[in-house]
Amino acid sequence: MSAPKKLFIKTYGCQMNVYDSERMAEALGGEGYVETKSPDDADMILLNTCHIREKAAEKVYSELGRFKGLKAEKPDLKIGVAGCVAQAEGQEIMRRQPLVDLVVGPQSYHRLPEMEAKAREGEKVLDTDFPEEDKFEKLKNRPKAKRGPTAFLTVQEGCDKFCAFCVVPYTRGAEVSRPADRILREAQDLVERGVREITLLGQNVNAYHGAGPNGDMTLAQLIWELDKVDGLERIRFTTSHPNDMQDDLIEAHGTCAKLMPYLHLPVQAGSDKILKRMNRAHTAESYLRLIERIRAARPDILISGDFIVGFPEETEADFQATLDLVEEVKYGTAYSFKYSTRPGTPAAERPQVDPAEADDRLQRLQALLTKQQREVQDSMVGRDVTVLFEKAGRFPGQMVGKSDYLHAVHVADCDRAIGDLARVRILSSGSNSLAGALVD
Repeated sequence: MSAPKKLFIKTYGCQMNVYDSERMAEALGGEGYVETKSPDDADMILLNTCHIREKAAEKVYSELGRFKGLKAEKPDLKIGVAGCVAQAEGQEIMRRQPLVDLVVGPQSYHRLPEMEAKAREGEKVLDTDFPEEDKFEKLKNRPKAKRGPTAFLTVQEGCDKFCAFCVVPYTRGAEVSRPADRILREAQDLVERGVREITLLGQNVNAYHGAGPNGDMTLAQLIWELDKVDGLERIRFTTSHPNDMQDDLIEAHGTCAKLMPYLHLPVQAGSDKILKRMNRAHTAESYLRLIERIRAARPDILISGDFIVGFPEETEADFQATLDLVEEVKYGTAYSFKYSTRPGTPAAERPQVDPAEADDRLQRLQALLTKQQREVQDSMVGRDVTVLFEKAGRFPGQMVGKSDYLHAVHVADCDRAIGDLARVRILSSGSNSLAGALVD
């Protein structure tokens, strides 16, 4: 029997890219590849790229440049670029970096085995189409390994919102939802392989409208079907748009025991002027009233968000409106970024905010968000939470897992195994995690 070929995948960006990388590994697993953690050992290197940040393509070219020596030492090494930079740059990648053997967009990675075979024959292979066939169905019979206790599951891709700062509609395409029966089948498969918590993924996941037995289903209806899957203990979803937070989804947060009390609901800014310029199609006030309704349904829910500061034409008054919104919402965690241009998006052509001013605003916003995060974590001390253990800790007898609220929790003298759920009393709060003890 010949030795297995080794595959090294480096994943950039969002959770959906993490999911895609897993599926690419499964696709190539059927061709005799096993994953390795080092590019030095690899027979194939895949960079699964993200185009959401400024100069993302340049970073990919820089990374590829590091493999020139390796390619010279191992002429049979195949190098591929996948993901959103592949979709955006296409043939330009091969022109600028001749060492690249294949380029595949995020909608075509189910064709990787055929592409790999052509690359082995010496062809340069490019596929950035938006094919009509379902890539998930094409991969369903690939070899599947035992899984850890948590997993991502893509239910929706693409976006029709066209926010002025975002490249997703151009790289991932129009909004498409997977049929419910295929999602349920994949969820059952994940549970049979050891998964106890599933995070449903989509660029705009709460706009889900996949085909069901009686017409299109909402995300809430899909969650209730997943609630029936034996062995699945926890359900999460990300990322959501405020305009698609429907009544039945808000209600599900208060009534579905498997749906965790955590919601990532990006607002991006607190100024109505900036929100309009971003093409967000909601206001600060409508967002705040939505948060009120969600908390009325589930009072203990932890709210997470995204913010962009220094967006073109943002004034100090606009930024202050963002700080005011943050003060009112009180986020348990949040992600904040200084605006950076994405080529081809409307905002890239507008007058830009002075970088030093944008840096200052980002530091002030992050200070407030960090303060709120710590206050929420500190408020957990003395409370009992349920923890799903995911790995062993750094110290003997220690286990680490996530609480219902997605906090990392360290438990000493823990006799539980990976994949176990247990009640834990929180004893202390650190900078980014909690410590607790098992509750008898």
